[in-house]
Amino acid sequence: MRSPRPGVGPSRDTLSWAVENSAGRQRPEPHDGVRNDFQRDRDRIIHAKAFRRLMHKTQVFISPDGDHFRTRLTHTLEMMQISRTIARSLGLNEDLTEAISLGHDLGHTPFGHTGEEALSHALAAHGRTFRHNEHSLRVVDHLEKQGDGLNLTYEVRDGIRNHTGEGYPSTREGEIVRVADRIAYVNHDVDDALRAGIIASSDLPGGSISVLGEQMSARIDTLVRDMISNSTVKGEISLSDPVYGALMELRAWLFRRVYDKPGSRENQKAARVVKALFEYYLEHQEERPDSDPDPITETIDFVAGMTDRYALATYRRLFMPRGEIFA
Repeated sequence: MRSPRPGVGPSRDTLSWAVENSAGRQRPEPHDGVRNDFQRDRDRIIHAKAFRRLMHKTQVFISPDGDHFRTRLTHTLEMMQISRTIARSLGLNEDLTEAISLGHDLGHTPFGHTGEEALSHALAAHGRTFRHNEHSLRVVDHLEKQGDGLNLTYEVRDGIRNHTGEGYPSTREGEIVRVADRIAYVNHDVDDALRAGIIASSDLPGGSISVLGEQMSARIDTLVRDMISNSTVKGEISLSDPVYGALMELRAWLFRRVYDKPGSRENQKAARVVKALFEYYLEHQEERPDSDPDPITETIDFVAGMTDRYALATYRRLFMPRGEIFA
């Protein structure tokens, strides 16, 4: 991979340049005196309600029987560890990298990408769409702390917004998170699919495995070391072409065999839950908490913020009979 920003050269003279001073916050604040700005952002994210809810949000498998499947929270922590290792090796700012990593998925819906697609599909009738990276920024800017937001630094907000999608981060630390996110989820989603019996080790694409390694730990090690060495040589955050090609081949294979396979998740059921909840609360405005003057945006905020178990409990309460006896 030549660069996360195709056609754009390095934005700094050397990779060892580390951000020490932020460009600022939307609302100026006095310095802490103990923690730097990015440490403060990291701490604010960890103590946010949206961060705690990640432990009950799907990564890939909805309501799995086993205790060891990833959730959105464990994905976030695994990705943060990868990002921080790379940042430290390249002499970049670990606190900034960690803060972006911890905040990148705060806007995810219940039921993972299935919920995101269902909500976006429901919004299409209103000329809107839903992207979790954009909603993550809305969470930290407006929804946390009863509407005041976390008042994060420009660099952390930029990294959260651009960890996926068409935009690209303005910092090297943000670029690390963008690539590390893919490194993390491709590998641990393979591990979870193996654990669930959806795939077997012998099914994995031979070309990717020959380059990256047979075990998850070996694949992550290959990707991290390649990213460090290649970025150091080229002066930009990047994987070498062979390793990047192997990662993308494995990712494409996952979409075919796991993500888009109905038998691997109860996608249709989960999608119906999200769609039904969105339509119900859009119609019954009096039953949702106020977050925005626009009823559609307010409904998005409410439904996207639900955990899997809260969404299922609410769906049962609204749409399932309770066993009452009617005269």
